Amino acid sequence: MIEESIRPLLAILCPAIGSILIVLFRKRPNIRESWTMLAGIAQFLIIFSMVPLIIEGAIIKCTFFTAFPGVDFGFSVDAFGLIFAITSTFLWILVSSYSIGYMRSLKEHAQTRYYFCFAWAIFGAVGVALSGNLLTMFVFYEILTVSTYPLVAHDQTPEALFAGRKYLAYLLTAGVFFLAAVVFTYHFAGTTDFVTGGIPNLASEASRTALMALFALFLLGFMKAAWMPFHSWLPTAMVAPTPVSALLHAVAVVKAGVFGIVRVVCYIYGVDLMHELGLGLALACLATFTIIVANLFALAQDNLKRRLAYSTINQLSLIIFGVALLSPEGIEGAMMHIPFHGFMKITLFMCAGAIMVASGKKNISEMAGIGKKMPVTMITFSIGALGMCALPPTAGFVTHHLFVGGCEEAGGTMSFFPYILLIAAILDVMYFFPIIYTAFFEKSEGSSGSKSKIKEAPLFMLVPIAITATVSVIFFFYPDLFHISELVETAVSSLGGVHP
Repeated sequence: MIEESIRPLLAILCPAIGSILIVLFRKRPNIRESWTMLAGIAQFLIIFSMVPLIIEGAIIKCTFFTAFPGVDFGFSVDAFGLIFAITSTFLWILVSSYSIGYMRSLKEHAQTRYYFCFAWAIFGAVGVALSGNLLTMFVFYEILTVSTYPLVAHDQTPEALFAGRKYLAYLLTAGVFFLAAVVFTYHFAGTTDFVTGGIPNLASEASRTALMALFALFLLGFMKAAWMPFHSWLPTAMVAPTPVSALLHAVAVVKAGVFGIVRVVCYIYGVDLMHELGLGLALACLATFTIIVANLFALAQDNLKRRLAYSTINQLSLIIFGVALLSPEGIEGAMMHIPFHGFMKITLFMCAGAIMVASGKKNISEMAGIGKKMPVTMITFSIGALGMCALPPTAGFVTHHLFVGGCEEAGGTMSFFPYILLIAAILDVMYFFPIIYTAFFEKSEGSSGSKSKIKEAPLFMLVPIAITATVSVIFFFYPDLFHISELVETAVSSLGGVHP
């Protein structure tokens, strides 16, 4: 059922209009930041209003113009896209509140530019989520890259400027590969539309070698997923302000990468063609390699944000691994882990920022005893860490259970991969639990007078942290919060080619 509606356009316009108002009220910070919050709330409500129609099986379309024969530039909202859009827009509201406390506490410069670019980053992320075809996705994908560059380089120090250049070098190069993949897809199939189960005539119009080369182009195009060896831009970008790190790792940039890979597997190639080409096993091997190596790198990091960065690389490849299983539970786990990981990881990054604002500490070795002075921050951090380790009662346990079930459904060689997941979870424990131990059970150095100066971060920062941590636990008991599990089931059931 196709439903024509202007709502996707209205959702996209919210951050665009918000960015203009942010600039107009740049000299009045309270009003400027109020527009940021209002734009986020309005966008989320519009996105969420589409849920009932999508669950009923509708596809919401909004077409602007025909770019090429068979290729329209516009939006086509389905269940999978809505999952990403809901995650991005809801977390934008929380990160906006967090940003107010963070930027004001540190008296950061160029705050108007910061909020302006943040709005355009969400514009790009939601555009990617709602895109009806590869061409539209490419345009918004590049908007996301360009709009986040000033955020990565925000501090304007030599280190920050280097990180920004490296960020652009990787992701603009990836954009070239993505564009090439779009062009070749159109050449072979005459369309770039996302089709549940894959584009029907793609396999008949291209040779096996061409299809495998095309898939490689797509993977290179989605370097935002930070799979190894194309990952080093992500830890380097940790020089950015913490809310930006949260945006990169939990909300927009990296999620756009894995979202794109899932789109290609399920809606361009389709599960049957992926099976036929043997690409599922190859993708699973790439993902598991990244999972293990990223965790080993994380073990060696003392800087908290860099450790979290390598954890993100690991978790992103878990999503890739899930879809590579080409089984119902595997794909379900991959789709569900996009929002679940978003809430858990943004909790961890916001906690890292709160610690930095309250104490000035960035390295784990400096955080002895900080849990006694910042109990709310470190308890919520512990919740996020449990999720990364796939332990109850957090959302991470739910998706890992689905990944294991997906391995069993896939059978054959894939039945070996649960052992890899177990090793990865053990490595997660090895680098997250020492942080918790250091914060709560080690004695801090220095005089008691100096310790007493450390207290919780401002409420503008603390409340979003508490919300995301709480939601991470609620997802364990009630995965259908925000209709997430229902949307995932709708998306997976529509993929007719999905089978063990």
